[in-house]
Amino acid sequence: MSNIKHRPLTLRDVSEATGVSEMTVSRVLRNRGDVSEKTREKVLQAAKEIGYVPNKIAGALASKRVNLVAVIIPSLSNMVFPEVLTGVNNILENTELQPVVGVTDYQPEKEEKVLYEMLSWRPSGVIIAGLEHTDAARAMLQASGIPVVEIMDTDGECVDAMVGISHRRAGREMAKAIVKAGYSRIGFMGTKMPLDHRARKRFEGFTEHLAKEGIEIEDHAFYSGGSALAKGREITAAMLERSPDLDFLYYSNDLIGAGGLLYLQEQGIDVPGKIGLAGFNSVELLAGLPRKLATMDSCRQEIGRKAAEILAAQLNPTDAAIEKHITLTPTIEYGDTLRQRL
Repeated sequence: MSNIKHRPLTLRDVSEATGVSEMTVSRVLRNRGDVSEKTREKVLQAAKEIGYVPNKIAGALASKRVNLVAVIIPSLSNMVFPEVLTGVNNILENTELQPVVGVTDYQPEKEEKVLYEMLSWRPSGVIIAGLEHTDAARAMLQASGIPVVEIMDTDGECVDAMVGISHRRAGREMAKAIVKAGYSRIGFMGTKMPLDHRARKRFEGFTEHLAKEGIEIEDHAFYSGGSALAKGREITAAMLERSPDLDFLYYSNDLIGAGGLLYLQEQGIDVPGKIGLAGFNSVELLAGLPRKLATMDSCRQEIGRKAAEILAAQLNPTDAAIEKHITLTPTIEYGDTLRQRL
């Protein structure tokens, strides 16, 4: 046994531990062939006890694919994407597919590199955030020969399939609610633009509707760095110092919006009477704030689930039609920071 611990385990080790042939061990571990239930349980128990893990790469040489799904997202620190991963995993855990995660940090060149490395392992499918990619990354996705599901956004053309929301529509809907509530002197704060294409599209939809109402954004701030509460406090204070007459602040995400809310409460400013606030994403972590921030649900887990369902269905085709372009509809949550007027 001491030698076994210092080298990769093989089928022979499981065979010797059980007293059955390597061919029978192989059939059990690949779930193939006619093997008695007693022998099957014996082999599986022995493999578990000695720590044997099948070599899926070797086993995949014939099919040229492994049962891995490349899931490529821009961030793990942004709590939006772990929720997407939860949705993906909820579906894939009932299949033989396993998600493997790559992170791009919102950098197109890094996305290209991560995609190249992941495709070199010949995964069974790709789930990737966003519709905007470098020419090289798009060419790799198109030439991969496997299902590709682009997630989070449906404002554009996809390579194969897409699941998400229309961020331009999300921005327009929030603008409609703000104008209807009677606010007109508006500031905007956003992060990672223009690299965060979805935040950019919300801003575009937001400003387009305001323009139709004869309203222009009076102040805005774009910044890089984490979407932290401290950053929200900092940029809110700076904006109100520059533009003290603003009556509404729209943030590209809930975390900086929560930072802004905490700053205004410390200053004793009436929210939503003097200044209204809204964010985006409906982050559950912020439910414990003294006041509930107005926001919009971005359908994160549902996006993950739908993407995994599309991919799994394409890998196991049936006669049922597969819907490959899915646009979900987020809803506004008014909370305590956005007046409602009927």
